[in-house]
Amino acid sequence: MDRLPALLKRFWGYDGFLPLQEDAMRCWVQKQDSLVVLPTGGGKSLCYQAPSLLGEGLTLVVSPLISLMKDQVDGLRACGVAADCLNSSQDQMERNRVERELAQGLLRLLYVAPERLATSRFLDMLRHRSPTGFAIDEAHCISHWGHDFRPDYRNMNVLRHAFPGVPVHAYTATATRQVREDIVQQLDLRGPKLLVGSFDRPNLFYRVARREYGKHGRFEQIRETLSRYRGESCIVYCISRRDVEDLASDLCGAGFHALPYHAGLDDEVRKRHQDDFINERAPIIVATVAFGMGIDKPNVRCVIHAAMPKSIEHYQQEAGRAGRDGLDAECCLFYGGNDYQVWKRLLRRSESDATGAALHKLGEMYGYCESNNCRHRSLVEYFDQEFKRPKCGACDVCGGMRTPRPIIRASRVEAVRRESVPEPREPGIPVEVETGREIGQKILCCVVRIGGRPSASYTASVLKGSVRRAVVERGHDTLSTFGILENEKIRWIRQWIGELVEQAFLERRESSSGVGVTPRGWSLVRGKETPLLTAPEPSRVRTGDQVSGPDAELFEKLRKKRLEVAHIRGIRPYMIFGDRTLRDLALRKPVSEESFLEVNGIGEWKCQEFADHFLPIIRRHRKTAHQKTD
Repeated sequence: MDRLPALLKRFWGYDGFLPLQEDAMRCWVQKQDSLVVLPTGGGKSLCYQAPSLLGEGLTLVVSPLISLMKDQVDGLRACGVAADCLNSSQDQMERNRVERELAQGLLRLLYVAPERLATSRFLDMLRHRSPTGFAIDEAHCISHWGHDFRPDYRNMNVLRHAFPGVPVHAYTATATRQVREDIVQQLDLRGPKLLVGSFDRPNLFYRVARREYGKHGRFEQIRETLSRYRGESCIVYCISRRDVEDLASDLCGAGFHALPYHAGLDDEVRKRHQDDFINERAPIIVATVAFGMGIDKPNVRCVIHAAMPKSIEHYQQEAGRAGRDGLDAECCLFYGGNDYQVWKRLLRRSESDATGAALHKLGEMYGYCESNNCRHRSLVEYFDQEFKRPKCGACDVCGGMRTPRPIIRASRVEAVRRESVPEPREPGIPVEVETGREIGQKILCCVVRIGGRPSASYTASVLKGSVRRAVVERGHDTLSTFGILENEKIRWIRQWIGELVEQAFLERRESSSGVGVTPRGWSLVRGKETPLLTAPEPSRVRTGDQVSGPDAELFEKLRKKRLEVAHIRGIRPYMIFGDRTLRDLALRKPVSEESFLEVNGIGEWKCQEFADHFLPIIRRHRKTAHQKTD
């Protein structure tokens, strides 16, 4: 254990351990089985990669995806660690080379898929190499109760029988107590050390909002969010392939560089799109949930769900792909009532024995969307942990440093009270803000005064005070409710109408798009009910981790050089340096190899390999900045 801090600094450039990493590595040293549950970005891979350098033996890593193996191997090689993989994408010559290096003891880590463990030839090769430990990555795949169950993972106890004296270590980012117990049983772990890190990701800002009606409304929500992250990596998740194609096309038409990704694309196209995103040639990927598992891209600044995921586990993992470098990132979820029904139909078509459990998880996900509880608290408590802070300060419910205070937020328990809060468009100016009840009453009264069963879109136009031809010709511009919500955006008025429908204050007939007031709606008009109406959320204020001023100029120069070097070497840009390291370089501005080594994420190997590429840029930048001040 005494050598591990020096190894971390030499190969990875880290000055210390993240929470539970040292405990997890101690299990390797003491040859004790372990189950390690750390959130995305918590440094799981390092828990088995660093101990592999302590001796001369082999660490075998079982991984579910070829893309995950390749990224891990490339990242290790970029740090100077001898690692490789065996998988079906390699030709026979490549596999022969890896097997020779394995037999000669040249590899410290070898990555394989679970299917390879079913072959006696491979097990015989392992016996000749005498592995010192097995690492089971993405271990939740072993459980029927997990969110990415894979049958081949159920056969991995073959390692225990073939190598009874070799410790087995399992790693995952998301596992409830039930899944953890299943992993221990299926892998036949013996007296394992259970290490469960905090599921709280304080650098992530969670936002949940009802999806606006119509294709245009949904697109505006997504466009508005992405516009805050121009040029930065973002992921947008959709349920269907058609939604992926349509949204990617619409985003390109609006001036964004977005690529689609789903299982229906040609393999070559899908791989090219994934590579373009990972290698920062395209900042936005629009995808089904087929995208992301094993994508170790640390600098995703925003993850958007254009529809509700099918479980909290899926949401935790998909949203968790944002901000893996520890810097600020945003997770937005736009949902509608029909998302539940869509997933329900898809799950019932499934032949899986776990359909009942999947439907239960779907209900929990919908409950999360509808909840008024702190988003961070809800996620942490779902995974059986205690959330000790009274407020997270980083979600749409709690507000805080990184988001303006909500305007309308009605509790399910008690009515919203009238209060004076700063208007987001003019910070610091107190204004009287209407309660959810008053907004609901104005909408319902407008529906009544229009008469018949007006459409939601038409009702919103009257409330906004639109002088569109249809409104004027019908004389509805003379109604007392005409323009009564003129200061609100039309998209928010439409959303509130939708929320009143969802909460049974308004009803919509299946054969018509028109809405009508329900008995519960009349109770609201009389002031006896209070609806839950979502607060309009202005653009998020991004603070803390952002580089600004002259440092931002240097940061962009360094990022451009990183992309250039990565292209030459044929590896991912973040495998050279992550954004956190580039930010540290831009702030410290080292000019010598000694000071270059002091930057977070730069070890001896990377200093030798990359100092000559980046130091000249920093020196020129400092010289130019000095000349400007003279």
